[in-house]
Amino acid sequence: MNTLEEVNDFVRNGHHEYLAHVSIDPVIFGYHQQQLKILLLKWKGLEGWGLPGGFIKRREPLSQAAYRILQDKTSLSNLFLQQFHIFGDSPYRVRERSAQEFKEKFNLNLDDCNWLLQRTLSIGYFALVDFSKVTVQTDFFTEDYHWWDVREIPTLLFDQNEVVDKALLTLRLQIYHQPIGYNLLPEKFTLPEIHTLYETILGKELDQRNFAKKLIALGLVRKLNEQRSIGAHRSPFLYQFEKENYENALQAGVVHTY
Repeated sequence: MNTLEEVNDFVRNGHHEYLAHVSIDPVIFGYHQQQLKILLLKWKGLEGWGLPGGFIKRREPLSQAAYRILQDKTSLSNLFLQQFHIFGDSPYRVRERSAQEFKEKFNLNLDDCNWLLQRTLSIGYFALVDFSKVTVQTDFFTEDYHWWDVREIPTLLFDQNEVVDKALLTLRLQIYHQPIGYNLLPEKFTLPEIHTLYETILGKELDQRNFAKKLIALGLVRKLNEQRSIGAHRSPFLYQFEKENYENALQAGVVHTY
């Protein structure tokens, strides 16, 4: 939705196409410059940041809705996406909004019984994306975007800090059970890069030598006959994930590197 005409139609008639009372709020993780980042959008008229979200079509499977929303926001398909929680207890989620609030913030006229004013539950998903491949799309309600370091997330609109906190906790719990590594790293990477990724997500130091030895011994990564020049006398070898071995190891629960 990018035009006022489209937005007004959505406001007046959206309840015919979308489910009221429930939305999807994805936490999109990317990894760049040794930082784990989250994509946030800046909302017009609200002076704040929030997650990119959307509504579920009436006859749309839940997972399909989540993929559609993510593709609309990032221009990517075939994303790693996982549902992790339903949010409905925060003060924002419990109360109903007012028509005057929408008028003041978005200059939109709503009836007091409009579907957008009703209490809404949020279904949380987290997505893992290759930072370099994302093309962010804003719309009528948003004016800017930024990739925030997870250690520097501001106070978010709509009580969404609890969504981010829960997503990060889930990511850390899932790091040895889901293909997180090859969804966040580029196709080819150095051993220090994957080591730093795991340290960044877990928020703790891992022994670099033992980490690399275990990845190689388990056959989870494969050394390539390629090197990356990063300075004088510094050309580390590049590696790739052995995807089948990696997924088998995840299922067997042997991808522990600490």
